[in-house]
Amino acid sequence: MSSAESDTSAPPLPRRRSTPAPRNVQRLGYRRIVQLLVYLVIVPTVLILLVGIVLMFIGNLFNLLFGVLTVSFVLVVVTGVTLVLVFLRREAHLNELQADFVSKVSHELRTPLTSIRLFVDTIERARGDRVTEDKCLEALGRETDRLTQLIERLLNWGRMEAGRKQFELYETQAASIVEKAVEAFAPLLDRNPDLKFSTEVEPGLPLVHADRDAMVDALGNLLANALKYGGTPPTILLRVSRVADGVAFEVIDNGDGIEHGEHRRIFEKFYRIDDRLSREREGSGLGLAIVKHIVRAHRGRVQLDSLRGHGSTFRIVLPASTNGKGG
Repeated sequence: MSSAESDTSAPPLPRRRSTPAPRNVQRLGYRRIVQLLVYLVIVPTVLILLVGIVLMFIGNLFNLLFGVLTVSFVLVVVTGVTLVLVFLRREAHLNELQADFVSKVSHELRTPLTSIRLFVDTIERARGDRVTEDKCLEALGRETDRLTQLIERLLNWGRMEAGRKQFELYETQAASIVEKAVEAFAPLLDRNPDLKFSTEVEPGLPLVHADRDAMVDALGNLLANALKYGGTPPTILLRVSRVADGVAFEVIDNGDGIEHGEHRRIFEKFYRIDDRLSREREGSGLGLAIVKHIVRAHRGRVQLDSLRGHGSTFRIVLPASTNGKGG
């Protein structure tokens, strides 16, 4: 059989159909509400305003008073409509962020659960193979820890939002906070051998009033964030130094940096930078929001210094204790 005959007898390939992108229902609803407000409120309001202005210049006292009242009524309506639009826009944006958050958290929960199921199946098939069982058990431990950390983060955020999270502030050394944070970060160091990680702690730092566990969690979030969005290979520096109003904990990375317009919003809950590469990375969008909440509870401040293409420096400043130095 010739090649021409085989080509003719081959079944035609199915034509690919591009599926239309799903429309954002919340955004569409917001637009419809805006259109209704324009047609039903704004247009009549403008006409009433014109009538009021005309009446003010007719000369009759009654018409003047009626015109002033009409203009005042229009101003009240315009203010109300503006506030409604702002509120609706914020609600639509929050709903969109929450939907993205649910999607991300579902993905993060599914990933370790799938890995756990896979390792359990491997153990069942490799009964008697001690080496394979040990490797699977070690991997199961890692995935279980990962799942536990994610659930604990969600529970912590829920307690913070409800105002039920209690922080026990006491005098502690900045060096001990760094030591515990590095210890908690160690598993990620082991899983990323190409990571260049270093610490710098200035000697003679004053004591700080802090909940050490909460501050370790805050620094851990910053370190994990720096690893996730760092360069190739990632380089992270954890630096602690004295500043004018206390002690500064800085996490410095060599990533792509963050646009100045995103500096404030990046600490909002559920918010993630609108960047395809950033959204492909795993994350719930709560890490930096938790950091901000913890730092505020310590009466400190969190800052970001970053330029696009020049890495980022996240800085936590805690007020120093007045009872001396921590060594």
